[in-house]
Amino acid sequence: MPLLVTLQQFFQDLKAQKLRSSLTITGITWGTVSVVVLLAFGVGLQKQSRKNMHGMGKGIVIVFGNKTTKPFQGYPDGRRIHLRMNDVSIIKKQIPEIKKISAEFRNHNVKVHVGTNITSPTIVGCNSEYSDMRNVIPQEGGRFINRIDMEKRRRVVVLGDEIKGRLFGDKKAVGKQVYVGNSLFTVIGVMKHKVQNSSYGGRDESSLFIPITTYHSLFGDNNLNNIVYQMTNPKIAEQVKTHIRDILGHIHKFDPTDKDAISIWDTNQMDKFLMYFFMGFNIFMGIIGSFTLTVGGIGVANIMFIVVKEKTREIGIKRSVGATSRSIMFQFFFESFLIVAIGAILGMIISVLLVDAVSLLPIKQYVGNPSISPVVLIATITLLMIISLLAGFFPARKAGKLEPVECLRYGM
Repeated sequence: MPLLVTLQQFFQDLKAQKLRSSLTITGITWGTVSVVVLLAFGVGLQKQSRKNMHGMGKGIVIVFGNKTTKPFQGYPDGRRIHLRMNDVSIIKKQIPEIKKISAEFRNHNVKVHVGTNITSPTIVGCNSEYSDMRNVIPQEGGRFINRIDMEKRRRVVVLGDEIKGRLFGDKKAVGKQVYVGNSLFTVIGVMKHKVQNSSYGGRDESSLFIPITTYHSLFGDNNLNNIVYQMTNPKIAEQVKTHIRDILGHIHKFDPTDKDAISIWDTNQMDKFLMYFFMGFNIFMGIIGSFTLTVGGIGVANIMFIVVKEKTREIGIKRSVGATSRSIMFQFFFESFLIVAIGAILGMIISVLLVDAVSLLPIKQYVGNPSISPVVLIATITLLMIISLLAGFFPARKAGKLEPVECLRYGM
């Protein structure tokens, strides 16, 4: 019964003080929108940034030949290190922690044409494990290079989706033939479209992929552009790098401690950087939003202090007929909580509408899709609870400490 009476009195006060109540609730509403929307954008941007980066491949490490900077066993410094196809099989055999690995050739100087449609893509020679590592996934109805293609040095090709459009337009490509230089190749797959903002030799959408054995036979290259691998456990990345330097140093006669002899790009470090960057970014966004919400909470507290002052005689009457200090505190604390709750609910509704509206705009590739995740909800609700507790506690405590006699004398 006391709770029902408190509710009735609360709504009567809202009706009597419409402007004051609406401004107070608006402060909480706007603060809630600030926190939820800013965090939702932060989460969406984080997911999209990771997705864009993983377009090149998730957890991959790329090894490039470079120049030595230290003399070694009679060899001078400044010597170019050329990686070879045999290096891959030796590394795979000696380092069981490597899950997948592929040598990689790249050629940017060969014309590819179908009829009168001519283009100069990046021609990539790779093996069957390359597809999963580099996120080059064929569209339905096609496939990637397999072991038999490698063994028989088949003249088959997987097209990047952008290259497919240049050569075939809207027509079906799988099963058709293309000229790579003067050699005829059969299209066995077209890459699914993907978002990719990182690369080390051109976007995959503008590349075509052929068996590495076929590439070697066709172009006669012996020097690899690079080696790509994935580990079973990213936590052992440094040990694997050291082991690779030891192996390649032994094969190519350079000092394994010469870190400039080969370059190793570990994309797991980019993942780690993004994780910490967006952790700080989202905390910063949350703090900015919480400032607005805190201002709204201060407004609630000020209003409740005014209400306590206005109801001083009413408090005195209630205390004189038996109301306890605790019941008086509960009344004002509960009213503070209701104001915050109404503002929070309105804020959540507006936030959902804003996030849904933004998701319809064609900017997902750049800022991601804002999402009100469980983490965002938990963070917002926790902050709202703290604000409501602080905004209600001090006015309620002041009301509970008022003496009945002093309250009845107030205003006389």
